[in-house]
Amino acid sequence: MLNENIKAIRKSKGLSQEELALKLNVVRQTVSKWEQALSVPDADMLISLSEVFETPVSTLLGETVAETRADDLSAISEKLEVINLQLARGKAGRQKAAHWFFLSLCAVIVAVFAALVRLNSPYLDWDYGQPETAVVGTMYHAFEWLFVRIAPFALIGAVVGACFTRKRV
Repeated sequence: MLNENIKAIRKSKGLSQEELALKLNVVRQTVSKWEQALSVPDADMLISLSEVFETPVSTLLGETVAETRADDLSAISEKLEVINLQLARGKAGRQKAAHWFFLSLCAVIVAVFAALVRLNSPYLDWDYGQPETAVVGTMYHAFEWLFVRIAPFALIGAVVGACFTRKRV
């Protein structure tokens, strides 16, 4: 919600990401990350954003009712904590999905290797006098040739990916 509000208000004020970044003394990529919900501005930056946009912080955070609190910074901090927790959950979910993808890729590569070893290149004994057999045999040989050369690197990459994405205790 914060990311959508920042983007909508920035566009309504006719500012580009670069112009907003200059006014806040940050790089354009920072504004982009805020708008993509990859990060959130800290409390001080949120106040600066509200000053640049001439908009209350509560509007940036998505509150529809104007709420007056004695300690605005603590309210902003609470909202940012909730947003940070949501971002952390999303990141953990993506990390878990990537981990299972890499583990599955390892299993598929090993299974295909085992199948190719078990089949022992049957196309070598085929009669290539028929065009259909020649095409299928050539495609089978090309797949086997490419797989045997590329799969070891893919397997190493998948193992490294699985190691880097595993949940740390």
